[in-house]
Amino acid sequence: MSVESILFDAVKGLVSNRAYPDFAPANVQMPYITYQQISGRSVVYTTSELPNKKNGRFQFNVWATTRAQANSISLAIEAALIALTTVQAEPLGSFTALSDKDLKTYGAMQDFSVWSDR
Repeated sequence: MSVESILFDAVKGLVSNRAYPDFAPANVQMPYITYQQISGRSVVYTTSELPNKKNGRFQFNVWATTRAQANSISLAIEAALIALTTVQAEPLGSFTALSDKDLKTYGAMQDFSVWSDR
């Protein structure tokens, strides 16, 4: 199972399966989650062997109709990812509050370092 599938399975239930890689479909019902790999640490051995682990920095974004809902889901994402046993996920700081005045939406964004098997 890919690391992306593991992460999706961990968070999809928090928003009635409205979790999407990269971006959400147009007019999707809130709340929803988007996530994407934004970087990662390269692992290179001096023996020129292919490492058996890989690292990705994944960003999770929550969009909701209230600040309380966005914050609550963001905290639930953090708890769900930390609890995983098939990968090791570590928050890289707390979430950042987001908002869009024109759309009247509230968000939260948080990055995680995720180690997984290659």
